[in-house]
Amino acid sequence: MSTPDDRTSVPADLVLTGGRFALPECVTDDGWVAITGERITASGSGPAPAARERVDVGGGLVVPGFVDTHCHGGAGASFSTTDPAAAARAVAAHLRHGTTTMLASLVSQPVPTLTGQIAALAELVTDGLLAGVHLEGPFLAEARCGAHDPAVLREPDGDAVSALLDAGPVRMVTLAPELSGGIDAVRRIADRGVLAALGHTDARSERLREAVDAGATVATHLFNAMRPLHHREPGAVGVLLDDDRVTVELICDLVHVHPDVVRLATRHAGPGRTTLVTDAMSATGAPDGDYTLGALDVEVRDGVARIPGSGALAGSTLTMDAAFRNVVTAVGMSVADAVHATATRPARLLGLDDEVGSLAAGLRADLVVLDDDCRTQRVMHVGQWVTME
Repeated sequence: MSTPDDRTSVPADLVLTGGRFALPECVTDDGWVAITGERITASGSGPAPAARERVDVGGGLVVPGFVDTHCHGGAGASFSTTDPAAAARAVAAHLRHGTTTMLASLVSQPVPTLTGQIAALAELVTDGLLAGVHLEGPFLAEARCGAHDPAVLREPDGDAVSALLDAGPVRMVTLAPELSGGIDAVRRIADRGVLAALGHTDARSERLREAVDAGATVATHLFNAMRPLHHREPGAVGVLLDDDRVTVELICDLVHVHPDVVRLATRHAGPGRTTLVTDAMSATGAPDGDYTLGALDVEVRDGVARIPGSGALAGSTLTMDAAFRNVVTAVGMSVADAVHATATRPARLLGLDDEVGSLAAGLRADLVVLDDDCRTQRVMHVGQWVTME
């Protein structure tokens, strides 16, 4: 239980009660959260403390604000842009679905294009709308490029890696370690305090182990765009799922990965190594139609994004509240573990667990109220209720 400190002898500004609360230590039906200004001052179960305002959440499930480490856009807008206003629209769309902390993921482009996009997104990081930038490429394997333009893929030489890391607030870089210079790039990225992620890779097990030894700590959307598990060659799936040093991303839209496979992976990785991500593209929260992802055309039909002709999946139209709902209802994960996968673990991965990721005293007042079907009813961000329209 998070208990009040000496300052909470003064009534909190707000206490939330009347629901099921996913507290750091348990999920309880008689919980409460006390908030003053931008911060949670206390949380617990039983009688709630005094407050200037009390809000009954009507039996809803209150969980920490979601943390998405892999998202390309939404509301018709892409993070692959030099227009901060467009990127802000995408952030706002995901905020209404409970994502209160996120990285902006960029698809493969020429290095000068990416540096310009990173610089433009830095404004949103400064304003607190983004937690940083995730580069998914351009250091990817053509054999597993998926929805990345093969014409712009390249090897991760030192100059290119440095140029991208120097361009702005890069927090994570996904690369294929089998490329020439791949292991050196992993070391360079990790040495800069940036997360080195392995994905869009056709590497065999020995090379992947070498990359993890060099400092890689994330598996980008496990199972998708990587050498699959085989009983005589474990590939990326086998090596990364089985290594305790690696946090695995899973896209739980029930399209990218079958629920039974999500269940298998999460049971093996456990709550300490599982993060749910959206990999959402600009069509998220927008109608079916024709879109672009980087330089590639994308068709969205029935909410599924694919590259015309090849049929390759091109990101998703997933939101984090839907990922939470899917992993609870279709996969059978407990609410506590789903909270860990959608908030606590990704916050810790980003080094932000002293700010966000749980309903603990001292953390930012970011939270989501879900109904019985795990659909978002209300969102609070930095102590303020979000307009849901």
